[in-house]
Amino acid sequence: MVGNITHQQIASFFLVGIPGLENVHCWIGISVCLLFVLTLLGNSIVIATIKLEPSLHQPMYFFLCMLAMNDMCLSSSAALKMLGIFWFDAHWINFDACLTQMYFIHTLCIMESAILVAMAFDRFVAICIPLHYASILTTSMVIKLGLVGLMRCVLMVLPCPILIKRLPYYTKYVIPHTYCEHMAVVKLASANTLINRAYGISVALSVITVDLGLIATSYVKILQSVFRLSSQNARSKALGTCAAHVCTILVSYIPALFSFLSHRIGKKVPPSVHIIFASMYLLVPSAVNPVVYGVKTKQIRDRVIDLFFTHKKFSEK
Repeated sequence: MVGNITHQQIASFFLVGIPGLENVHCWIGISVCLLFVLTLLGNSIVIATIKLEPSLHQPMYFFLCMLAMNDMCLSSSAALKMLGIFWFDAHWINFDACLTQMYFIHTLCIMESAILVAMAFDRFVAICIPLHYASILTTSMVIKLGLVGLMRCVLMVLPCPILIKRLPYYTKYVIPHTYCEHMAVVKLASANTLINRAYGISVALSVITVDLGLIATSYVKILQSVFRLSSQNARSKALGTCAAHVCTILVSYIPALFSFLSHRIGKKVPPSVHIIFASMYLLVPSAVNPVVYGVKTKQIRDRVIDLFFTHKKFSEK
């Protein structure tokens, strides 16, 4: 009887939240809620603006719509459970629900990276070979790029929950995190996890190196083309079209790189710091991206002003 109880597979995990900061979970929850609301509101405005304005029906803005939808899905996958932990002490999560959350979060993160690569390719074609822009980046090409990115992330992440499912989980059930992160779940297994660890690291490294490499290559080519321009005004205008995308790349990749490195080689980094950065990576870029594109992209900024503020003035009259 004792043997059977000892080797019974656990049915649920306990998500701690942010270890050491349990006393301020309520206040942290307010920040998470504000970021979540800003994500939903900001990205919805971006999508609605692009849909309502025919002049924005261009590849650059189609990719921006993909990014906005991906951001809303990613934020929803993480923020709702975080709020449950911080505000309602809903720490327990079913084993299969945990794997589902893990799958969607990591899939959407890789999809985010793929969209940023596609947006870099869009800027490369627009600046380096502008005469062929319309013939290369057709609507069908945009759809194909989106589908390729989606298939890549779905297939890359799928082995993670499958490999975890074959592992025994007997005694450890406490996850010191705000969500079901892959390596945090793998560490709790009561068996050798070398295959899981190796696959997780290989996926993360391949996505970071390939995607950042493609983005860097695009911008090297862009800078080469820009500096060949004789007019200073033309250079500024060309670089200005890339400003929002560069800001998005920095906001997305810096927390991701810090989280990845601190989790694997940063032994002296406090767990709370790692978890805060990992959570910020999921929530902050999703909330900041629509603000960045709204401020940096004149067409979107002007259309938002026309839709909301001009309409408000007419209503008051």
